[in-house]
Amino acid sequence: MAEEMKAAPILSTPDTHILEATTPAVVPDTGKTLSDEELTITYDIERTLKEIRQGRWKRIALQFPDEMLPDAPRVFQLLSRGLQKKDVAGANGHTNGVTNGASAVDSLEKDMAQATIDEINEEPPKLYILADTSYGTCCVDEVAAEHVSADVVVHYGRSCLSPTARLPVIYVFTHKSLSLDNLVKAFKETYPEKDAKVIIAADVSYSDHIPSVYTRLVEEGYSNLFATEVLHDPSSAIPNRTVPESVRENADSLQEWQLFHISDPPTALLLTLSSRVAAIHIYPTDKPGEEAKSLPASTAAALRRRYAILTSLTTVPVWGILINTLSVKNYLHIVDHVKSQIAAAGKKSYMFVVGKLNAAKVANFSEIGGWVVIGCWESSLVDSKDFWKPVITPYELELALKGDMDRVWTGAWRSDYQTILDDAEARKNMPTDQNNGSETVGDETNGDEVNEDDMSEPESAPPEFDLRTGRYVSYSRPMQDAAAFTPDGTARSPAAARALARRAKGDVAMIGGTLSPGAEFLRSQRTWKGLGSDFDIRYDEDEERDSTLVVEGRKGIARGYTVGESSEKH
Repeated sequence: MAEEMKAAPILSTPDTHILEATTPAVVPDTGKTLSDEELTITYDIERTLKEIRQGRWKRIALQFPDEMLPDAPRVFQLLSRGLQKKDVAGANGHTNGVTNGASAVDSLEKDMAQATIDEINEEPPKLYILADTSYGTCCVDEVAAEHVSADVVVHYGRSCLSPTARLPVIYVFTHKSLSLDNLVKAFKETYPEKDAKVIIAADVSYSDHIPSVYTRLVEEGYSNLFATEVLHDPSSAIPNRTVPESVRENADSLQEWQLFHISDPPTALLLTLSSRVAAIHIYPTDKPGEEAKSLPASTAAALRRRYAILTSLTTVPVWGILINTLSVKNYLHIVDHVKSQIAAAGKKSYMFVVGKLNAAKVANFSEIGGWVVIGCWESSLVDSKDFWKPVITPYELELALKGDMDRVWTGAWRSDYQTILDDAEARKNMPTDQNNGSETVGDETNGDEVNEDDMSEPESAPPEFDLRTGRYVSYSRPMQDAAAFTPDGTARSPAAARALARRAKGDVAMIGGTLSPGAEFLRSQRTWKGLGSDFDIRYDEDEERDSTLVVEGRKGIARGYTVGESSEKH
């Protein structure tokens, strides 16, 4: 595990680097330019036009990842030309509305007879390019699309396929070339036994090659293969992919299969499948056209690192909830679940909406001891080695909040939120004797029933130690400690045990009658509290009275603005 940082990273660029050239966000493609025909195939123009016409959408947002932005203007032009055509025949599957013989005339007359005057005279749909996404490029950016009042989003490139909350989506995974001969050769070297049980999967950009790969391998004599199809279900045994019939009946039978994955999968998918399948082999596609061998995927080191990270956060008193999406369908439910879990553990949480996540943003909040990300099932897994404090997923948070005696690491890893919510609902409906009463993290007690141990003095509670350093931790559950006492220091009744109150000596900051570890950190530990905080400003009585007057300031654009009611321009 990497050495822990001793201080927060520098959040601003040093003066000596101001004049240095920066790396462009989008690296221009130095390869050959695609022709219109190649672009039409790569970006699936015909299918996109057909779905737009069928949906009768009038405002379409086109979302491109950074590496595809150079092609965005030409894709925009091809779609615009297709939508401006008045013939309805193109919407019925004819290429560019052109066919041969009398059938073309008959089809056109029939379609025009069905079209109304309003359909002929109506304006073509408007297209908008979303050049900068609010969050990760794998997610549909509904926020940016709603800025232009879009009716639908066309999402290009690879996608996490997380269900959206508000807008319909047309997914265009784009088409990438793949050498079938080289892949078959690598597959035969990896699985010499013809009866091996292998599931063939691929990244969404190569998913259109799977049927031809499956057919070719069956011709080579393989008898126990399963070709996956894209499925919009992150909760599936193989996220967003179909599974064999035997696995649908019994999910544990997936361990009898090996997985052959075309292209490098996201880390979240690897960790999820590491405990579900017998073995994973990855066929690299970073050098198309060249022979390559499939490589076995090893997740042991990554899993050990994730477990070490969550173990280091077991005594964290203040948590930060990073909302890294506003589009995933059930993100509000998982936010509420995470907040209730942290509160039930006697800890404090603060919520942040940060957009695209980076180390500099979260380093501004040094009072936060650990972060949990609410994003899509892929983007929630963050490699936080460059971050001031570790970043974990909601599933890892459940383990971090458990006691040392209850925490069991099986190596299994979950990525989708729906499974976490379903398990929490199942625990809530479970009988008390099976649910261990108030011992389960995140479960709420009914009525005024409170464990007697929760009512005891904080000094009598079992001591807590940091498992990494072995040091005693005296402030790991600030909310639980403060809830059991009244302002005069006496113990509260069980009915009011969960109400927040000032501690006996008043040594913890309160805001609106509520305990605030963040405000306490600002008061006692922050060395810089904003501009003007390092000196006291004193005014005379007259100056202080004048400084409270509110006057109208300058208005207008920079080239011609006025002051107050004066008509003179500056």
